[in-house]
Amino acid sequence: MKIDLHCHTVASDGVLNPQELILRAENMQIDYLAITDHDTTAAIMPARELASRVKIINGVEISTTWQGFDIHIVGLGFDLTDQSLQNALKVQRETRNWRAQEISDRLCKRGLDPVYQDAAVLANGGTITRAHIAQVLIDRGVENSFVKVFNKYMTRGNPGYVPSPWMSIKQAVELLHLSGGVAVLAHPLSYQLSNKWLRRLVNDFAQDGGDGIEIGMPQLKRDHQRWLVTLAQEHQLLASVGSDFHKPMPWRELGRYLALPDNILPIWHQILPDIELQH
Repeated sequence: MKIDLHCHTVASDGVLNPQELILRAENMQIDYLAITDHDTTAAIMPARELASRVKIINGVEISTTWQGFDIHIVGLGFDLTDQSLQNALKVQRETRNWRAQEISDRLCKRGLDPVYQDAAVLANGGTITRAHIAQVLIDRGVENSFVKVFNKYMTRGNPGYVPSPWMSIKQAVELLHLSGGVAVLAHPLSYQLSNKWLRRLVNDFAQDGGDGIEIGMPQLKRDHQRWLVTLAQEHQLLASVGSDFHKPMPWRELGRYLALPDNILPIWHQILPDIELQH
């Protein structure tokens, strides 16, 4: 059984539309796929209508603020029609668009041409993310990689950095629980926290009612995975798996390199009660 509980479409910062994503997932023989676009669920119903083999799980990736850091919470298995959740996600999307304009304005003050309109074209009606802005700068030859754009322009202390008034982790967890879903701490090693601060993040997430943590991820070293398993077990958190797929690339593919160790309980028994507890 192949499960991937974290991927993106053109509804946020992915490059594939729902039809293309479903075709790829079925070619990869995925059994269960959660589409987790940033602060939007717009791609889920179109994908579900197109899917034949793969089963689509309701998902979303919610941006939150914790101790001055942007922390992402993946929601799974919630009710798509829950109005409180959808209203909160709408506010998040409006905040993203405000942030994109603010980033553009700040970059202009440093001598770069405006990026907002070109980023909006790339978003094609979806939410404008920092990835769209980064792609505009790459396309213009300002830098040649996402890493360089983010490190030079959009991280803390740089000209395009804009702190965002996201909801708290606790608010995100409560919204997901009230809508019938579960909350997962996404890609915990991507926030560049020390072990001490990562332990603090996981502890606070658990104290706020979080359910799971991503442990099955591409390019994750075994010692790092063991560390995440230890943190999960210390706080009675379940394990999730996710490629965080945005576009086709050799090292990040739907359903690939997402194995969990045998000593951790997977989260999908909470959202997929009809399948066996296996991974």
